[in-house]
Amino acid sequence: MLVEQSIIAKINAEFSPIVFNIENESYMHSSGRGAESHFKLILVSDKFEEKRAVARHQAVYACLADELEKGVHALALHLYTQGEWEEIGGVVVKSPNCLGVGQ
Repeated sequence: MLVEQSIIAKINAEFSPIVFNIENESYMHSSGRGAESHFKLILVSDKFEEKRAVARHQAVYACLADELEKGVHALALHLYTQGEWEEIGGVVVKSPNCLGVGQ
């Protein structure tokens, strides 16, 4: 199973997302196209209600511990409750390129 597929399956099972988007951003880093080392996750879940940002991140890191041990170098996490998602209009900032890539 590809890393991205594993992440999708685990996030869906653990968080029952309302909104879930995953982007493989490895091409924006020195790992290059085809790698599975850098991912951006946009996740809206009722499981984040009453949790601060740190606890939300910890929950995702725990869920994806195997992937982080086996080659995922970075996760850009954008984690929201449904109310927070509606407040920002579903707009998330674009990730910057890694220094030295595309320059």
